Amino acid sequence: MSRTLTLYTRAGCPLCEDMAGEVDALIAATGHALAPVDVDADPALKARFGWDVPLLFDGDTEICRHQLNLPAFRDWLRLNP
Repeated sequence: MSRTLTLYTRAGCPLCEDMAGEVDALIAATGHALAPVDVDADPALKARFGWDVPLLFDGDTEICRHQLNLPAFRDWLRLNP
């Protein structure tokens, strides 16, 4: 079953761009999708996350923050082929 991962990000964030590129490459053949969400566009998200981006989530479950945690992401992929 394909899933859509949420990447909380903000414009001009190089760490966000790096994580997006890495995740996109890793999910390219899986059927999963990546949905970037700009925290600055939503006051509630900006209050919740502040400068704490990028954050990669599957629903309400955080997979990693600030940089791609490759072991954690591979575990997620193993559980969500």
